[in-house]
Amino acid sequence: MTGLVLRGVGAGYPGAFAVRGVDVAAPEGGWLSIIGPNGAGKSTLLKAMAGILPHEGEILLGGRATRSLPARERARLIGYAPQVPQVPEGLSVTDYVLLGRTPHLGLLAREGRRDLRIVARVLDRLDLGALAGRRLYTLSGGERQRAVLARVLAQESGLLLLDEPTTGLDIGHAQVLLELVDRLRKEDGTTVVATLHDLTFAAQYADRLLLLDGGRVAASGTPAQVLTRELVHQHYAAEVDVVSTSRGEIVVAPTRPDPAH
Repeated sequence: MTGLVLRGVGAGYPGAFAVRGVDVAAPEGGWLSIIGPNGAGKSTLLKAMAGILPHEGEILLGGRATRSLPARERARLIGYAPQVPQVPEGLSVTDYVLLGRTPHLGLLAREGRRDLRIVARVLDRLDLGALAGRRLYTLSGGERQRAVLARVLAQESGLLLLDEPTTGLDIGHAQVLLELVDRLRKEDGTTVVATLHDLTFAAQYADRLLLLDGGRVAASGTPAQVLTRELVHQHYAAEVDVVSTSRGEIVVAPTRPDPAH
């Protein structure tokens, strides 16, 4: 079981929590996107889920409190990709993705054939097999983002935490990356929690949204419940239209302010 539950969660640094009072759940195999204006506390909350920042309240994974998990077990259960990952430029793609196998290795142990097979399979699934021997510094932005995702997937964790995974990508590469995450989620039953600035992408890929503003929950529910014109205007100070495509997908479209007002 990899379902995620947060109860009364506050997160940040001791004495200066940036987020408080978060109650939300993501079922096993579900996709929760955390949205909100700059400085709302999205990345802080994600880091608390990953065990990087301290938290109050309960964060439960499969019914177990994450703070009670040994560090190595937590690393096996939770895969985390930061917004600005530290990517060792001199490594090859394969060697970098192999770092994702570290939580599964014993002390001073080296990766074995099984680890290499897992990495090769992940690279193939993300269409990186042909780039396996390339140095990271030679990759394009989209290829590098896929390599970061491959490292996290190589952990074989049940919970995938992605902090702004489409940062720096054009709309086509961003869509390809999110489609990959969604396909892998459905194939593997992985639970995904992602922070996203693009509200249309958040609406189209997530089952549930959590809207933060000022470190507090402003709204929580389905994309249709959270992404209303009124809520977006209130919490983003933005003029938008919220429309549906011919396939019923939500699009949040910026509009020019009415000069008459």
